Amino acid sequence: MSRTSVLALRLAGPLQSWGASSRFTRRTTESAPTKSGVIGLLAAAAGIERGDDTRLAPLAALRFAVRMDQPGTRIRDFHTAHHGVTGASMPLSERFYLADAVFVAAVEGDHALLTGLRDALRTPVYPPYLGRRSCPPSEPVDLGLYEEARLEDVMASVPWQASPWYRRRHQAPQTLTVLRETAADESTATADVLRDQPVSFDAAHRRHTLRTVVTDPVSTPIPSGGGSPQRAHDPFAALDVLEN
Repeated sequence: MSRTSVLALRLAGPLQSWGASSRFTRRTTESAPTKSGVIGLLAAAAGIERGDDTRLAPLAALRFAVRMDQPGTRIRDFHTAHHGVTGASMPLSERFYLADAVFVAAVEGDHALLTGLRDALRTPVYPPYLGRRSCPPSEPVDLGLYEEARLEDVMASVPWQASPWYRRRHQAPQTLTVLRETAADESTATADVLRDQPVSFDAAHRRHTLRTVVTDPVSTPIPSGGGSPQRAHDPFAALDVLEN
C-alpha cells in the first residue's frame, strides 16, 4: 500500500488573483487560493501541458486545503487591450486582485507523486504564478514534504507564515481559518460545494466539477522565538526605510 504524505506551499506575492469564474469584462478573485489554481501551479512546474488530461488527473485527485495566514487587501484594476490583427480597442475590463496576502496551501496524496511535485517546484518547467501570469510569487513556494501525514495535522502545525512587516503591525490572531476538502470517510452535511475541481485545463474547453469544502479554525502555530517567520528572504524589507 502506498504511503500518504502532504506537500505544503507558501503562496505570497505583491498580487494574487484566484478566479473561480469570469463574467465578460469583470474578472473577480476569491478570498483564498482555489484548488484549480494551485493544481495548475503544480502542473505547470511539472511540465504538464494544458491539454494533457491524463497526466493532470492524478494531481486533480489530491486532497486540497488552504490556510489564510495574511488575508491581504482586495484591489481593483482596469485593463485595456487592442485587437492583435485590426488594432481596434477592446472593451475596458475590471480585474480584481489580493494585495499583500499570504496563504499556506497543501495537497495530500501518494508520497511518490508528491515527491516528484516537490522536485518540480525546485526546478520548474514553467514558472509558477499566483492565479495569473502577472502575479509571480515573491519567493520559492515549497514549504516541505511531510511524510505519512494528514492534511488536517499539517494545516494545524505549519508555523504562521505572515510577513515580518505584518507581524510588527498586527497582533497574532488566536485562530487561522482553514478551508479544506472533506476526507473520504467524513460527513458532508455541513460542507460547502464549489465548482472548483479541475477536470481539464484545455484552453478550448476548460472543465471543472464540484468538490466539497469545510471551514475549520485552527490555533495559530507561532514559531519559537517570538513569531518571526522562519524565512531568510523578504524582498520588501528595504521599503520599510521609506515608511520611517
